[in-house]
Amino acid sequence: MIITSKNNPFIKETATLKEKKGRKQTGLFLVEGVKMVRECRKSGFSMEKLIVSESFYKSEAGAEFIAEDVVCVSDDVFRYLTDEKTPQGILCRVKYPINELSAPKASCLLLDGVADPGNLGTIIRTANGAGYKEIYLTDDCADAYSPKTVRASMSGIFFTKIYRATREEILSVLQDTPIVVADMGGENVFSFQAPEKFALVIGNEANGVSAEVRKSATHTVKIPMESTQESLNAGVSAGILMYFLQKERFLTSK
Repeated sequence: MIITSKNNPFIKETATLKEKKGRKQTGLFLVEGVKMVRECRKSGFSMEKLIVSESFYKSEAGAEFIAEDVVCVSDDVFRYLTDEKTPQGILCRVKYPINELSAPKASCLLLDGVADPGNLGTIIRTANGAGYKEIYLTDDCADAYSPKTVRASMSGIFFTKIYRATREEILSVLQDTPIVVADMGGENVFSFQAPEKFALVIGNEANGVSAEVRKSATHTVKIPMESTQESLNAGVSAGILMYFLQKERFLTSK
């Protein structure tokens, strides 16, 4: 059976997952695209329901998924469910992972009010690539499971552990971890010797690191740049710092 009505209760509920309120009420988020759905399945995240468009279901690409318990919808209904300009025709409803706040096992990230979903997703993607598997988000960060963040993370969201809590709660579990804050008033990162284990802090795009987190910093570093450039994008800065601060582990990697 192909669902052709946007008023179908299942379709209406799925559409709400594009918004934070709907995700919070259902405990579900959306993952879209062939590669992302494959990676989600590989990661062990709990896929609650797979949804495909009629044209995708009938396509050669769709053959990979026809054995799944899929819901097939008309192309028009699928466009209603997605915010992609050129949707591939496949998405899934995925259950939120439940990660109880705890101290990090290795070097980690603390994202202090990162507000742009694209920046957040980019940072999560880079963190996964650079080996930072635990990411702490203050409660005023963008939603890690919004469609834009999930898309920008390019599967990084599936292979990192995301914690969301107040600054006070996060700083409490990081009390035995050196905290490295990125700030233009800090030490040149290229001459900085990072602790063996640390929490790298990336602040809000407009206002930087909060006073509360700054007060807990044990180290402050900066990325030097030309006088004609005031700052870098949060995602770019995070990427440079993540890789440089753990450069030793990559010197011996294959």
